[in-house]
Amino acid sequence: MSREESSEEVRLSVLGMSCAGCVSAVEGALSSVPGVTSVSVNFADHSAQVKGHADPDQLVRAVKDAGYDAALVVGLEDPAEEEERELQRYRELMKKAAVAGGFGALLMIMEYAGGMPDIGSGAGQWFWPEVAVITLGILVYSGWHFYTGAVKALSLGQANMDTLIALGTGSAWLYSCIVIDYSGVLPSLAKHAYFEAAVVILAFINLGSGLETRARGKTSSAIRRLIGLQPRMARVIRDGFETDIPIEQVGLGETLRVRPGEKIPVDGVLLEGHSTVDESMLTGEPIPVEKSEGAEVVAGTMNQSGSFLFKATRIGRDTALAQIIQSVRQAQSSKPEIARLADKISGIFVPVVVVISILTFLVWYAFGPVPSLGYAFVTSMTVLVIACPCALGLATPISVMVGVGRAAQSGILIRKGEALQTAGKLTCLVLDKTGTVTEGKPTVATVEVADGHAEADVLRWAASIESGSEHPLAAAILSAAKEKRIPLEKVAKFKAVAGHGVTGQIGGQDVVFGNKALMEQHGIDISRYDGRLEQLSSLGQTPMLLAVKGRLAGIVAVSDPIKKDSAAAVERLQRLGIRLLMVTGDNETTARAVAEQAGIAEVRAQVLPKDKAAVVKELQRQGEIVGMVGDGINDAPALAQADVGMAIGTGTDVAIESADVVIIQGSLLKVPEVVGLSKATVANIRQNLFGAFFYNTVSIPVAAGLLYPVFGILLNPMIAGAAMALSSVTVVTNANRLRWLKFGGES
Repeated sequence: MSREESSEEVRLSVLGMSCAGCVSAVEGALSSVPGVTSVSVNFADHSAQVKGHADPDQLVRAVKDAGYDAALVVGLEDPAEEEERELQRYRELMKKAAVAGGFGALLMIMEYAGGMPDIGSGAGQWFWPEVAVITLGILVYSGWHFYTGAVKALSLGQANMDTLIALGTGSAWLYSCIVIDYSGVLPSLAKHAYFEAAVVILAFINLGSGLETRARGKTSSAIRRLIGLQPRMARVIRDGFETDIPIEQVGLGETLRVRPGEKIPVDGVLLEGHSTVDESMLTGEPIPVEKSEGAEVVAGTMNQSGSFLFKATRIGRDTALAQIIQSVRQAQSSKPEIARLADKISGIFVPVVVVISILTFLVWYAFGPVPSLGYAFVTSMTVLVIACPCALGLATPISVMVGVGRAAQSGILIRKGEALQTAGKLTCLVLDKTGTVTEGKPTVATVEVADGHAEADVLRWAASIESGSEHPLAAAILSAAKEKRIPLEKVAKFKAVAGHGVTGQIGGQDVVFGNKALMEQHGIDISRYDGRLEQLSSLGQTPMLLAVKGRLAGIVAVSDPIKKDSAAAVERLQRLGIRLLMVTGDNETTARAVAEQAGIAEVRAQVLPKDKAAVVKELQRQGEIVGMVGDGINDAPALAQADVGMAIGTGTDVAIESADVVIIQGSLLKVPEVVGLSKATVANIRQNLFGAFFYNTVSIPVAAGLLYPVFGILLNPMIAGAAMALSSVTVVTNANRLRWLKFGGES
């Protein structure tokens, strides 16, 4: 196993990030820690996913050394605690906004009402210094986090959003103090204080950050709901007594009781009792599932009617629920290609803005009208305040978070951010047959005998030799033998021939069981049965031939009906303009019969599992963007080769490593949903990026005074602060629209 494959993953909560520039600083700090193989920092939920073999304490220390705070996230967070932290942060920001806004509004009302004494006048000599001191106190209370952030960034040779806000508001206060102290030597037109601008800018930015925090909290609602599904306590049976214990203390193999209306605490197998379980959180399917002895139950699902005992088979991070949460976390933190451009631009954006602000000051001071110093100061401050790149940094990760969360609610796990971008561009989709288009639960439909053999003998030989096989068709034959209470015989020299069948010895006789190709390999003449084989295949059955001692003994035909929603899914995919191919190891006639029922025109039959990847590669060479839908086990190479691999999984088998997308419910109708969600998310990201780029492209020249020579328009720094704050809120609000996205068939 390679180092990458065996790497561990650590999740950190990172505090103090204020813009996308901080993302690169944190990623750089974490990447420098020995043992780290990859880092992904998510600005939208202020977290970092680190892969490798690094010491977690070293990771936390590296983030702190870079000027930020960090904490290791262990286990499943309490959603109530997380929500309380968000609410506390929101209230704190609102309070800071109210204090700064209240004082700023008072100053503006006094100014418009003519209640402000002139700077330098007798009344002004005591009034303005007091205003300066009060303003300083408010800047410290409402803006301390910006100033400390700016100082930390400067000490590391970096610049971020805090730098722009600290420079803008700090220079407004400092300039106003200079105006008060040197009012006697300044021209009368330059005698203007900007205390109200400094506090109102902070009010707007804190208000915007608060609204953004509130809206951003909603983007994590899918994760919170998933975390909230896991109960905190479990009822175990120890020494004959039922005891309630914290879920962390449940051990493997322990027996637990679940009563009606309770959530199932860990994954397990039913030992005693009967019930119906609501698994909608896992599959998106609202109809409860019946559970009896031997059935699997999954953590987080809701027991409805009966009480039962079950044995714990997966606990902690191994439960299906924990794996789902981990998969969603990974996808929300991953960066599609479209995000990397925004990250690069954001990383150099702040230093460029500072340079533009300095140039603006110099141009206005050299060429501006009287008082040129006043104009130079106001325009340069406005440039600093309006250009904060929050919206640019949020544009992609916030949409990815909401999109992935929305998919999880529908029973779709998007494991990689790239898949979210690529799925909407698919031009061709390769579908596996068994378990994807069909139910994957074959049953024996026909047993025919040759040369006077009895039906029970044919079924006994077939079931005995298939007892060592893991093929889905083998399960059908074993099930039929069990139903008829046919005893199995011991098999010697068993050998599985991939894509063809099995061979072995039963009672000293050579037995060959498989398809036509396997019979030909062993020189067994089946020519007189060709017509019957064609007939069975045309009915959608898969005929398998049984030969004993070199002669045909019988035919066992297995049918696997198509899923009830396969035809509807195929029709929906065709409406999206996607070319469909069904690829199977089955014979041509059976494959065509199944494809016809589902409405699929193109079929590739008798393709071995290892050759499915070659089919995908061939389509890619033709210029197709290829998606592969399979069961995630036999189809692993093809899933990995495809541009987007979609595994039809089950609730207890969600960690299918070769797939980019896991469809838990197993319905093909989820595939067009993935395509639709991808298109909607990419469109949302583009809207956000366009809005953020357009905002900065237009606002910076306007703030610098580009319209003044022709129209006499200058942007007020306070309006700039409001515009900057609203740009971030707009991006988050637009991304949250994805939460209400409706798929076909949803009401």
